[in-house]
Amino acid sequence: MLTLTTDPAHGGRWTSLRSPAREWLWHRPAPGRDTVVPGDAFVDAGGLEECVPTVRGLPDHGDVWARPWTRDADGTEHVRGTSFTLARTPRADGDRLHVDYRLTAPAGFRFVWAAHALLDLSEQATLRMPDGADTRLFPEAATLLDGAWPAGAPWIAGPWPAPHGLPLDRLGPDDGTAVGAVVDTPSC
Repeated sequence: MLTLTTDPAHGGRWTSLRSPAREWLWHRPAPGRDTVVPGDAFVDAGGLEECVPTVRGLPDHGDVWARPWTRDADGTEHVRGTSFTLARTPRADGDRLHVDYRLTAPAGFRFVWAAHALLDLSEQATLRMPDGADTRLFPEAATLLDGAWPAGAPWIAGPWPAPHGLPLDRLGPDDGTAVGAVVDTPSC
């Protein structure tokens, strides 16, 4: 059975995802996290962040990471952004955790939602997603690609698991070659 712990008062971050055998989320002390307000620079304390309505844009990591959430008696948590409300309801199902989301906003509201998870995994860990899933890379990956980065491109896309020759399905050692990617997939 998995147990989930969140921190509604400080941006709703998932602070723990624990199975009977281990903790799955990486985290670190980040005292600045306790005093952030919307508009502050992102403070990374690990865990899992709900990034909405942006991930890499402005505001960085979205509009809700620095806002307090509220929790209902049924466990549903809510946060109000500048022009939307996000709600999540987690439920355990044996060795799986399901989280249902609802975004309420004016018609035509454009957004990206991402679960930005920092996992505490070994060098042998692999990521499994559907082969061919559209994967967006950003300029920090340029030196690791099979070819040159297109001049002026804010991002490039290729198929999972190795867009432009960059294998992303194996984590490997902590050697400074980590890059961000956005994968369009319903499962991971």
